[in-house]
Amino acid sequence: MTDGTDGSPPRPRSPRMARDERRAQVLRIAQDLFSSEGFHHVSMDDIADRAEVSKPVLYRHFPSKLDLYLAVVDQCGSDLLAAVDEAVAPLEAGPVQRGAGRDVIAAIVRAYIDFVDVAGESSTLLFESDVTHDDDVRARVEHASSEAARRIARVLSQVTGLADDASATLAVSLIAMAQGAATHRLRTTPVADAGMTAELVTQLAWGGVAGLVRPDFVYEDA
Repeated sequence: MTDGTDGSPPRPRSPRMARDERRAQVLRIAQDLFSSEGFHHVSMDDIADRAEVSKPVLYRHFPSKLDLYLAVVDQCGSDLLAAVDEAVAPLEAGPVQRGAGRDVIAAIVRAYIDFVDVAGESSTLLFESDVTHDDDVRARVEHASSEAARRIARVLSQVTGLADDASATLAVSLIAMAQGAATHRLRTTPVADAGMTAELVTQLAWGGVAGLVRPDFVYEDA
């Protein structure tokens, strides 16, 4: 579509929105387009057309396509961290008891499955971005991943008694396993049951983690 300056029909205008509402709408549309088409195959014209706004309006919110992409990645990262926080919060707050370790693993695995379920192909903007050669994009993607790993490692150290560096390694490994299973499920037809997928991965992961728990670790219910 065009703006009508060349004699062609003008671009339809969407209803007026408050600034924050418009920004959120543009982010949703950009997220869908970037995840389905890839960064390099989407233009600001494409996004303006889908949002039914003029390019000047679009550029008032986001000065460039890269700025818009970074905002989308930041939003995906925030959604992932919120899912991880929700999973580990009850375990961080409560006493460390027998069985809590497996609960941690199960909650983290389910957090990644639920995140991918909600985000759909948009999850690839964090897990499989096609723009990670750009320093800014790579930093944003790595921030979400490293922050999730840091929070998970903190909880793992509480329920296993392992040192921080060992817990960090376990966290990264668990994330790779949960993320891989969640992405595989997204792209498999028919889609596997979320609960069954989470339980399988939990059994696999906890079977390994349980063997690493320090033998002198004292549980609070002991």
